[in-house]
Amino acid sequence: MAAADLFRGVAYALAAGLMWGLVFVAPALLPDYPPAALAFGRYIAFGGVALLLAWPDRSRLAALRRADWVEAFKLSLVGNILYYLFLSAGIQAAGVPLASVLIGTLPVVIAVCANWHDRSLPWARLMPSLGLIAGGIACVNQSEMARLGGGEGHAYGLGAALTVVAVAAWTWYPIRNARWLKAHPGLSATTWTTAQGLTTLPLAALGWLLWGLWQGRLPGHSWWMGLGAQPGRFVLLMLAMGLFASWAGTLAWSRASKLLPTSLTGQLIVFETLSALAYGFLHRGQWPGWLTGAGIGLLMGGVMMGVRAFQRPAPH
Repeated sequence: MAAADLFRGVAYALAAGLMWGLVFVAPALLPDYPPAALAFGRYIAFGGVALLLAWPDRSRLAALRRADWVEAFKLSLVGNILYYLFLSAGIQAAGVPLASVLIGTLPVVIAVCANWHDRSLPWARLMPSLGLIAGGIACVNQSEMARLGGGEGHAYGLGAALTVVAVAAWTWYPIRNARWLKAHPGLSATTWTTAQGLTTLPLAALGWLLWGLWQGRLPGHSWWMGLGAQPGRFVLLMLAMGLFASWAGTLAWSRASKLLPTSLTGQLIVFETLSALAYGFLHRGQWPGWLTGAGIGLLMGGVMMGVRAFQRPAPH
């Protein structure tokens, strides 16, 4: 592929990863808020941002066909709402360690699934970079993997099953999104991102309402108390995630998906992992341990090897 397209696509994927990494900071800044509040709050903010941006883009949005809106709805439902809900439920059932390890496999799982369908690169040239990324994920998650034996019984198995569904949802989303964009080259990535935000809004609002009504049945709670004990910080963080992590991150990822083979963009999801690690260590005010540092090095090496593999012409 052209070097200019490769460079631009990787830059867009990096920008998406930097913004998606912010999602992992919000729970640390709002430790008293349940996952449902963070999930629905984020996507309501995403929909609100999309509403504001829809007016200047109204002519291109009006040109979208019914099939486009149905596809945007499917992507929003699976890639946003279902993914985050199943991930949150898996964390609540089995804890963060197991969910972190399973979600950490996404760069490899997506790349393998995409290449299995598209065969954009011979497996012999794809596997070395995937091997480095898998090794990096193992090193980064070593503390979580050491704790996997702490799960017990039904709750542990349920948490694993729920998280696997989340992995499946976010494996399906980038592959499906990339195929739709490449099948419709005239579709603007900006318009497509806004359409996904608009279709996410009613789903997130319904989820917020149902969750709030359920909260209202608990002693000492009222359904309208979803803003919690720090409403100002909560609203600001949700708006920041809606604008940067959801709208801008999705836009950057869609642009990368139009430029790059899906088996490469799958690997580039490691930028999200690296960003989350960097933000997490900055928040804690500490340096990563030697094994985590080695894992970060392997992840970066895997990305560079993957990019170089797509830079070289395929053998005849």
